[in-house]
Amino acid sequence: MAQTAVKNTLFTWEGTDRKGTKVKGELSGQNPALVKAQLRKQGINPTKVRKKGFSFGKGKRIKPLDIALFTRQMATMMKAGVPLLASFDIIGEGFENPNMRKLVDEVKQEVAAGNSFANSLRKKPQYFDDLYCNLVNSGEQSGALETLLDRVATYKEKTELLKKKIKKAMNYPIAVIVVAVIVSGILLIKVVPQFESVFENFGAELPAFTQMVIGISRIMQDWWLAVVVALIGIGFAFKETHKRSQKFRDSVDRTVLKLPIVGDILYKSSLARYARTLSTTFAAGVPLVDALDSVAGATGNVVFKNAVNRIKQDVSTGMQLNFSMRTTGVFPAMAVQMTAIGEESGALDAMLDKVATFYEEEVDNKVDGLTALMEPMIMAVLGVLVGGLIIAMYLPIFQLGAVV
Repeated sequence: MAQTAVKNTLFTWEGTDRKGTKVKGELSGQNPALVKAQLRKQGINPTKVRKKGFSFGKGKRIKPLDIALFTRQMATMMKAGVPLLASFDIIGEGFENPNMRKLVDEVKQEVAAGNSFANSLRKKPQYFDDLYCNLVNSGEQSGALETLLDRVATYKEKTELLKKKIKKAMNYPIAVIVVAVIVSGILLIKVVPQFESVFENFGAELPAFTQMVIGISRIMQDWWLAVVVALIGIGFAFKETHKRSQKFRDSVDRTVLKLPIVGDILYKSSLARYARTLSTTFAAGVPLVDALDSVAGATGNVVFKNAVNRIKQDVSTGMQLNFSMRTTGVFPAMAVQMTAIGEESGALDAMLDKVATFYEEEVDNKVDGLTALMEPMIMAVLGVLVGGLIIAMYLPIFQLGAVV
């Protein structure tokens, strides 16, 4: 048992094959001697074998999409009848990210040491959450691991695609604000002072609008560094408070759902995650009350989390799911009606899957619409800012021309 628990290390090697051709590559092993022995079995004469050092990919973090790809490949391997340990080897070698290869190898070592697949995954909670591990455990217990892995893979792929669309929707307005602030800052610090030196020779009172812009310019020239530090400080304080304070996070979650346009996108994305997660867990044979535990945390918003917790309490007392959803006042009529049809027909997982697909498409359409809307909005915002500053600077010149 101790031997199988030893962790492998990634080595780079160089050597020659049977024809004398120079070859090189990477191979996992416990030490250089064992790696050389493994290479010789393959007909390769190793000349250099050393532990892989730092590289550009060394610090590349593991992304949720990497986990989704790993799950999809595991499902494919299991369906093809490839043994579990062999699947880890094949999949691990296919990842370019060294950290992902290391993760797959560590999970393999745990399984080889006699642990179940689900328990091996539970030792990596930063990559595999309770929902993921519970579904894999259900697959192992029922003897349908390949089917459950396929469902988990679909769930992860659709969830990450939805998150990507939400980030796309959020990044656009942020980009507009950042560009507007940078352009305005450059004009106020570099351009306005040039006009101010010209206005000093006019000998006449400047328009109020021009004086206001010059005043802002002087403040920016004297305090621009303090302004930048203050903005960074506010951003850091927001991030830390959001990380440490549950009450603050809950307030943010409630507020974002009330925002115009973006709030509707976030609302429908939470609906899609609710329906997708519940459909996946229920289809895996997880009891409804237990499934709702996983769903509460997967919705990504405290409004839905509280609603799902209330639903769990109602369902545990015998109330129908659709009726409980209606009483929360959070779920739209279409989602409630589809759930009711699913319960009556005995196809709740299929109906919830249709609900998830519908709202995922809604989010997709909303994001595309927001993107199309933001393009002219960027031009309008920048036009107002830049145009306003230019008008403020040329207004005294226009007035002087009118007097002459």
